Order: sequence, then C-alpha cells, then structure tokens
Amino acid sequence: MADPKGFLTTGREVAQTRPAGERVKDWNEVYVPGSLLPIISKQAGRCMDCGIPFCHNGCPLGNLIPEWNDYAYREDWTAASERLHATNNFPEFTGRLCPAPCESACVLGINQPAVTIKNVEVSIIDQAWDRGDVTPQPPERLSGKTVAVIGSGPAGLAAAQQLTRAGHTVAVYERADRIGGLLRYGIPEFKMEKSHINRRIEQMRAEGTKFRTETEIGRDIDAAKLRRRYDAVVIAAGATVSRDLPVPGRELNGVHFAMEYLPLANKVQEGDLTVAPITAEGKHVVVIGGGDTGADCVGTAHRQGALSVTQLEIMPRPGEERNANQPWPTFPMLYKVTSAHEEGGERVYSVSTTHFEGDEDGNVQALHLVEVEFKDGKLEQKPGTERVIPAQLVTLAMGFTGTDQANGLVQQFGLELDARGNIARDEDYATNVDGVFVAGDAGRGQSLIVWAIAEGRSAARGVDRFLTGASALPAPIRPTDRALTV
Repeated sequence: MADPKGFLTTGREVAQTRPAGERVKDWNEVYVPGSLLPIISKQAGRCMDCGIPFCHNGCPLGNLIPEWNDYAYREDWTAASERLHATNNFPEFTGRLCPAPCESACVLGINQPAVTIKNVEVSIIDQAWDRGDVTPQPPERLSGKTVAVIGSGPAGLAAAQQLTRAGHTVAVYERADRIGGLLRYGIPEFKMEKSHINRRIEQMRAEGTKFRTETEIGRDIDAAKLRRRYDAVVIAAGATVSRDLPVPGRELNGVHFAMEYLPLANKVQEGDLTVAPITAEGKHVVVIGGGDTGADCVGTAHRQGALSVTQLEIMPRPGEERNANQPWPTFPMLYKVTSAHEEGGERVYSVSTTHFEGDEDGNVQALHLVEVEFKDGKLEQKPGTERVIPAQLVTLAMGFTGTDQANGLVQQFGLELDARGNIARDEDYATNVDGVFVAGDAGRGQSLIVWAIAEGRSAARGVDRFLTGASALPAPIRPTDRALTV
C-alpha cells in the first residue's frame, strides 16, 4: 500500500490541458508540460491494498500497477521504471494513447473515480527518460538465429525488441519511409509527438535490431524468398484495410479514407511536405465514424483551419455512466470527450449517410443523411428525418476490416485465414506455414495498442521456443484472449 489513507483524503486529479484556443494553433501535445509531476505522487497514493487488483485483468500486458504506483508515491522513479518495463516495452506509447481499460477495472472505480493509472504510467516513463534510466539492453550472447519482422507498429516493435534481447538477430521491415507504423503516420502529433518513437528506435538500434524502411514484403521482396532467408518470420502488418462506404457519390473528389488524410498531416510535421495535399483549410469537414480515428481527424481539421467540423456516428450516443449491462470491471461504452472534441465541432449520433452530392467539377459539396433507430435488433431509417449538410472534405473513419492482401504477402506465404479474414494462428502464434508467426491486428483484428504490445511479446515467446526449443520470455496473453467486456 502507498498512502494508508489514499483515496479517503485525495480526490482524482488528471493532467492539465492547454487552452483549446491556444493548442489548435500548433501541433504540440495538448497537455501543459510538467503539470503532472507536482500532483502525481499523491494520485499514485490513491491506489490502496484492494486485495485482488482487478486492474491486472483489465490490462492485457498484466502491468504491475499497484507496485509501480507504490514506487511513484514514494518518488522512487528508478524502481517504478523497472517495474513498469517488466511488462511493457513502450509505456510512453500506452501512457499517451491507450484508453486505459485498467482504470475501468480499478477496484476504487466501483463507487468512486478510479486511480489515474494512465497519468501515473506516463509520469514514470517520462521521469525515466529524463533521469537516464532507459538504456539499451543488448543480449549477452547471440543465438546465431535470424528473424524478420514485417511491420513496425507496436506489435512488430515489441516482438523485435523481445527477440533481439533474447539473442536473435532481428530485422524489421517497414513499407513506409519511417519506422512506427500507425504510431508514426496514423496518430497525430498533438496526441503523441514523434520524438517518443524516435528515441525508442535509437534504443533498439543500440540493442542490435536492424530496420529496413521503404520495403514492402509481397511487392518489393517476395514473401517466400524472405522465409528462405530467415530462420523465422513474424507478420505484424496490422489490419490496415479501411472499411469503405459504398453509397452514391463515393467517387467524388474530397471523399477520403482517414488513413489517406492523417498521414499527410504528419508528413508536414516531419518536414517532408510544406502543405498537405489533402487539407481541411477553409472547408466544411465531415468525419464519418465516432471512434478514436474519427477524433484524430477532428483535431487535425481544427489545426488546418476548417470552417466547420461535423462528426457522424451511426450508433446512439453512449451514456456518461455505466449501464447495468456493462458492470464493473468490464470496459464500458461511455460518452467520451477527447481533446479534439473540446476544441469545437458538432457530434451527431444515430445517423446514416445516404449519398454525397458534388459540383460540376466532381468535387464533393454536400452530404445527405438520415436518422436511424434500432427496431427488432436492426437499424432502420426514420422517415422524414433526411437532411443535407455542407461537406467539402469527408473522411471515412469507420474502422478496419483486415490485413492488406493486395500486396501479395498472404498469397505468397500461402497463409490460411480465419472466419473474420485475419491470419489464422495456433496457441504459439504460429501460422500454417512452418516458421511463420503472426502478432497484433493482422491476427487479432482491429484492436488497442496495449493488446498489440501484448501480442508482440507473446508471439516473441513462440518464436523463441521455435528457434531454441525453450523460452524464458513472457507471454501475457493467448491468441484467443479477449478484452474484459460484455
């Protein structure tokens, strides 16, 4: 236990954000620099000896939350960092990007505001970097075995770091021009500055991991040839095929997938572009999809100078309190106001797009929608609710449907797929092809960053066992494990 009075004397307090009117003028992270450190020890002290820490079950990594909360309360940052890294390769990523299912499972959250686990986590790792506690951990000896990792998102990077530290020679292949996957080009700078990725990559280089950018397996290198070159292969290519909206007018200029729009804004911040080819500046913007990717589009549009931003969601507006059918410690569906929503725009629920309307030059100008409701378990349109809203830029942020098969990777390996179109794997994360493993969204389907890292760590154990016959690497989850929800 940290503070024996803990939550009895200390209320929940979270990181301060900069004023919305200020932060939309830049691309820096939205939080006030240094605002957590003065409050975080007391916040960590709100974590008390609850007997059974259900936060462990909420987190697929099995983070040792009560332990590093205790160290943070005592301001023993070195010990806190050691406990944090014992289960998580990249806590600076999860501390900024994970929706914190651990907090939903916090025992205190039964009848009071939960411990600010996510804020404590990011404080610990930021202190660790500032104090020089994060150092390369190269292996003591090499195994002589080689591994190729396809994809450099959180699953691929976690698998690569684990396998490198186990003594294998690992090369990570990334089709983009920089390492990071969707961390690099899908997450806007205001949610996570890319300096956090860059210094992790330098740590991994120092440990011995090799990186090969602008190399797409299936197109630039035949997958079968790659398999012959390495002793094992880990596919961590993600679920990057965006869900489309097949309605009239979809072909109009100005209607784009979110993953066509967001990476260009990030490339401007990387210095590759002066102006994004797809921009919201001076336009009425409509974002279709109410999830985190949609919120990223909203925040990006604000910073590009959109005239208006409207976010559409086909499902009803969630409540602000747990529903009875989503009891603790499950991860509830709640109404969430992100930093992007604080900055403006309109959110519209229970609507469906019927078609897009364009001008004589083929540019989208308006979006036609209709209200919908559930009847007998099905969504039906409500007659007489049709309306039109202006739209010169539309981004489709409705999720992802699976691994890219157009590049030939699946066919060239000869991989089997499951019923959902994901790459099938066994209990060791092995595919039907000898020596080929799959981790992350490519095998699980679209999921959270914390699950991707857990999959990368678990798949690394399967690869290590395949190469050496045994493994001391941890495997926090099985391929069949699912989130604690209903």
